[in-house]
Amino acid sequence: MVPKVIVELVNQLKHKYSIKMILDVLEIPKSTYYRWKHKNNEKDKVTQKIIELCEENNFTYGYRKITALINQLYSASINHKRVQRIMREYNLNCRVRPKKSKKIGKPYYKTENLLQRQFKDNQPMEVLTTDITYLPFGNSMLYLSSIMDVYNGEIVAYKIDDKQDQNLVNDTLNQIDIPEGCILHSDQGSVYTSYAYYQLSEEKGIIRSMSRKGTPADNAPIESFHSSLKCEAFYINNELNSSNQIVIDIVENYIKNYNNNRIQQKLGYLAPIKYKELAA
Repeated sequence: MVPKVIVELVNQLKHKYSIKMILDVLEIPKSTYYRWKHKNNEKDKVTQKIIELCEENNFTYGYRKITALINQLYSASINHKRVQRIMREYNLNCRVRPKKSKKIGKPYYKTENLLQRQFKDNQPMEVLTTDITYLPFGNSMLYLSSIMDVYNGEIVAYKIDDKQDQNLVNDTLNQIDIPEGCILHSDQGSVYTSYAYYQLSEEKGIIRSMSRKGTPADNAPIESFHSSLKCEAFYINNELNSSNQIVIDIVENYIKNYNNNRIQQKLGYLAPIKYKELAA
């Protein structure tokens, strides 16, 4: 006999007959039934919690992250295969769209790639990466310039504007105090290879690094962040054709949540700021 079926059958009949009578007819010991019932209730609680976690995170987490969150709540470890099965059964799988790369502009002042896709660092504000992304969701095109700390994936500076120009990049960089000798990695877009950007980097004592031409993977962390922002904040929520101010509010709220709450596997399933605080 299947325990789940028996528990459901008893639930259906217990309003007409006593539980003891039902179990006697089925020849099932009372202790066995209550053991099955307890396990079934525990399963229901886990399933419900998985559903809640997926909904709370807008279906942007896969089964590995949901497993990590579940195991932070329960003393008994829950296997990732079980979480994956439940997510499939209830159609809770991650709903982000495939990531797209963007074209890189023609270089003017070219700098070598110092990172070589080694996106790890032991201290905050030693290696930063930056990029610009399009925000085609408002009344007109907007542009987001972001700077990320490779150490913990935190967005340490950003600016949104309706012009993709030199001021957008320089104003973003001027938001933060950068230790001398810090590496700042970018692509070879014209705003990063300009004399104005070169001069500002020199004034701040920044060591510049650049991706190879047409190779977005050389700047993967910030590319990934911008892709996640669009997928999680706009595409899966159908937040399209909004006013520019709504778009700005959505992006600002996303970045705040990303830094403070959004867990990352590479950080031991902690959010960037929490990771930095615990490591201090």
